[in-house]
Amino acid sequence: MQYWHETITQKSLTVLQRLRKKHQFVLIGGWAVWLYTKALKSKDIDIVVSFEELTKLRRKFNLFKNERLKKYEALIEEVDVDVYVPFYSNPGLPAEEILDSAAAYEGFLVPPPEILLILKQKTFQSRGMSTKGEKDKVDIFSLLTLSYFNWGKYKKYLEKYNLRNLLSELQILVKETTNIPALAINPHQFFRYKKKWLAELS
Repeated sequence: MQYWHETITQKSLTVLQRLRKKHQFVLIGGWAVWLYTKALKSKDIDIVVSFEELTKLRRKFNLFKNERLKKYEALIEEVDVDVYVPFYSNPGLPAEEILDSAAAYEGFLVPPPEILLILKQKTFQSRGMSTKGEKDKVDIFSLLTLSYFNWGKYKKYLEKYNLRNLLSELQILVKETTNIPALAINPHQFFRYKKKWLAELS
């Protein structure tokens, strides 16, 4: 299922692939989730870069420094690109932690699903039930369906960064959700997932 129009996501993917050829970065956000889950494509691009790579990006693109959100922003071929840097940005976890955790996956450097879930939860907190917030919710559940999602690792990150509240928030979200139409999971299967998730969250 498409959440955004195919034309929009394809343009975003094209920009992302061009960036990959010329720059080094760790991919986060919706596109990183999609790499793991193949559920929903994204329209925006979110990346974490070193300061050296930031300098290269600034030479090529018009980057705006968003002091309030501690990130850099660019509009590349009508695609919004958010750029995070270590020891300055914190899109849910410190950018340096995201860089250190990244590994190659399907041609990109990405953090593990457990970190992506934390980042998505933090984004969902700020967006609520807006259109983008609903997309974040779908991304959260798509990550939970991964057979190799490591709950122990997820909880260790929460402990390390004093984010234990995300555990209870996720528990509430799972309890209150009866289905996710965008993921095309039938009610019986979702019930089984939900039972498994709540056992991990209890």
